[in-house]
Amino acid sequence: MTDFDLALPVRRPYDWETLLGFLGSRAIRGVETVEAGRYWRSFRTGGGAGILSVSIAEGGDALLATVRCRGGADDGEVGARLRHVFDTEADIDAIHRRLGRDAHLSGHLRARPGLRVPGAWDPFELAVRAILGQQVSVAAARTLAGRLVAAHGEPVADGPAGTPDAVSHLFPSAGALAGADLGSIGLPRARARAISALAAACLADPDLFRPAASLEETVERLCRLPGIGPWTAHYVAMRGLGHRDAFPASDLGVLRALETAQGRPTPQEATRIAEAWRPWRAYGVLHLWLGDAAA
Repeated sequence: MTDFDLALPVRRPYDWETLLGFLGSRAIRGVETVEAGRYWRSFRTGGGAGILSVSIAEGGDALLATVRCRGGADDGEVGARLRHVFDTEADIDAIHRRLGRDAHLSGHLRARPGLRVPGAWDPFELAVRAILGQQVSVAAARTLAGRLVAAHGEPVADGPAGTPDAVSHLFPSAGALAGADLGSIGLPRARARAISALAAACLADPDLFRPAASLEETVERLCRLPGIGPWTAHYVAMRGLGHRDAFPASDLGVLRALETAQGRPTPQEATRIAEAWRPWRAYGVLHLWLGDAAA
């Protein structure tokens, strides 16, 4: 058993509460939860599996992680994944200089100056979750993901002291899902086939989610898979692979947030509007999502 703590510096301003709320509203029972200002989740690394928790330091200048892993874990790998999940190294000044010029976003930036793009521990997990979320609410997608974990996830134990009961399983691996009966959790056949195909593709090509790929290459590669279109591909690129210029142009929340007295823009018009946000379009998307949810 390996136990260690990490301190991850963050660039301020850093909106921990909003980030934690975003992750908490999408937390999959069995894999992750948010309790009392702390994020918990199970995880796999190349060396083992375990449970970790993350909170923010007093003063807000660092995130504090407590990690417990059976089979050993590389603190460098865990730290890198957590920096991605919590977007600790964003160049917030450059983002504000670019996005603050746009009338669609300037008010959102004043309301949430430290907003980050929440990442994901594992891009395969995020891609499965994105497919589960197609054409359903966040709550419905979360329910389906919880059923998937209960049916096909591997139990994990021996977390840090105080680990909540809600963290009990690892998210299913590609190997576990490739041949699984996914219809048993109430998943429509088309989405079940898409997840099976994604899992098989990951097994066939371990570099399917290679981080060095450009945004365009990533979207094109993912869209070749059954059941994955531009919205899903951009969402995976944004949160799973750290492409901060990803832009799901057809997203209803984005289009609704960009609506004016002249009407709601088309995806093509939204793309033209967001051209001025490059290379930080993903931050614009998060601001619009949260503003739309608060409206």
